[in-house]
Amino acid sequence: MRYLLLFTSLLFFIFPISTTAEEMVTVRLVNKIGNIPKLEFRLEGGYSTFSPMLTVKEGVTYSLKVEKGKLILQGADMKIILNDSLVLIPEKYNTNQRVYINGQPYLGAMEFQVEKEKYIRPVNQLPLDDYLKGVVPFESYPSWPLETLKAQALAARTYAVSHMNQPMNDTIQYQVYGGYQWKESSTKAVEETRGEVITYKGKLIDAFYSASNGGITENNSHVWKEKALPYFPIKRDPYDPTYPWEFSLERVQVELKKIDWNYPNWWQGTVEEDLEIVSVMKRWLARNGYPGDIKVLAVPHFEISEETLESGRSLRGSISVDFLHRLPEGTIMFERVSLENVALDRIRPMIGGTTFKSYLIESFKENGSTYTVKGLGFGHGVGMSQWGAAVMGEQGKSYREIIEFYYPGTSLENIYEE
Repeated sequence: MRYLLLFTSLLFFIFPISTTAEEMVTVRLVNKIGNIPKLEFRLEGGYSTFSPMLTVKEGVTYSLKVEKGKLILQGADMKIILNDSLVLIPEKYNTNQRVYINGQPYLGAMEFQVEKEKYIRPVNQLPLDDYLKGVVPFESYPSWPLETLKAQALAARTYAVSHMNQPMNDTIQYQVYGGYQWKESSTKAVEETRGEVITYKGKLIDAFYSASNGGITENNSHVWKEKALPYFPIKRDPYDPTYPWEFSLERVQVELKKIDWNYPNWWQGTVEEDLEIVSVMKRWLARNGYPGDIKVLAVPHFEISEETLESGRSLRGSISVDFLHRLPEGTIMFERVSLENVALDRIRPMIGGTTFKSYLIESFKENGSTYTVKGLGFGHGVGMSQWGAAVMGEQGKSYREIIEFYYPGTSLENIYEE
């Protein structure tokens, strides 16, 4: 990202006077883009590039694609092979200057990079608060009370400021960012808390949050195997609605005796029982040494240990998966992957976080053919419960009271005040 260091000094001159270099956020666009070799973009307002020989025009739909590790730009009756990334700088910064990527609007500067010599990776840079206006409505519901949205804005700002030295992406790996899709309520929450961050003994905290803690918060050390922090206590949360969940998994996914091996399209005609979970398992298997076509046959063993943490969250479990693995040349192998008595955070990704929502397990049952798991919460449970914060807001609590409850002992400071 050779050009991004230049963005800050450039944007200092085109952005409002109140913006400083320390307030710029760099975010890689992954969530809606994925890994693609081609995309389209369109500009509203005036934009320039770093090349005096390259002019881009408003209203023109341009295409970018990667060929042999280089970007090819087409549009406005031109075709240019770029030796480096493409950087677009707004002539002036406001909400009328937008870059539309595959129809999605973004403010600020944009760099299109070649990633792994075959993908296009857009990288957006814009002021901190405008970045947050694109985060808060995607990390919470804009219909929630304003005080709840303010608490979310503080958590999101604190997280962003503490990650200023690294380019974040726009996924749940960091914070979900939707570009210029602002909502009136969440924008107001960001503006009315301008500059406010959460600190402990004068230092920014890791302002973790999750959708629901299931009625009890968790300590950071239990989740990330790091030093326990005092502002992440384990305590009952009377505001969290607990978010009950449940999923079932069939032991047998495909009955081998029902497969007609003589039928030419038997592979395509073979369908597993639990398609949603199985699709996640296949992606997990691909990441762990089994790329290509897979048919999951069975989950002959699955259990969750009764051992729990102080918070009641489960610690360990076991799982085995039997599957057919079709190699590129057509050979079909029978395979088994087994994880025995491992940390539960190794098993959850095999099933999927949107199905296996937390480690706060209420019950685990096996009836011979089906495994059934019931639990509470959605996410790791450390820090603020977003649903709990919503309830606090509905009960008339202020955003300061919400922050104090979920990050006890912390203080609010303003990064723009000395």
